[in-house]
Amino acid sequence: MGADERSIFTDHESGKNLGRPQYQALKNAVLRRGDTPVIKSLDRFSRNKSDIYKELQYFKENNIRLKVIDLPTTMLDLSAEQNWVFDMVNNILIEVLGTIAEQEREMICKRQAEGIEAAKQKGKKLGRPALTFPEN
Repeated sequence: MGADERSIFTDHESGKNLGRPQYQALKNAVLRRGDTPVIKSLDRFSRNKSDIYKELQYFKENNIRLKVIDLPTTMLDLSAEQNWVFDMVNNILIEVLGTIAEQEREMICKRQAEGIEAAKQKGKKLGRPALTFPEN
């Protein structure tokens, strides 16, 4: 998208919440009115629909426009009198994709819990091995 290396913020954490250090640095120290952050996909932004809405509301109130590469309608530049169309289409898409991302996160947690339970029933030890200390 033409950004220089200094303008790219990358978190190596799950999108399950917005407490990621690089995202918080971007939001609280870098973004200003009129800026346009670009993200790959809505589920990379967050996997919690209410968090997505809160952040989008924050961006809207602060005149920050979020572009999502996987949401082509967010990549369009419309005139001010057509912004209502932009908002309507994006709200529908964000509702659908936000719900899908949230469901995906719930399924991941459910499958993980099922896998842990199955391993426990088979008698497998989970977690790190216990530390052994010398007798002295």
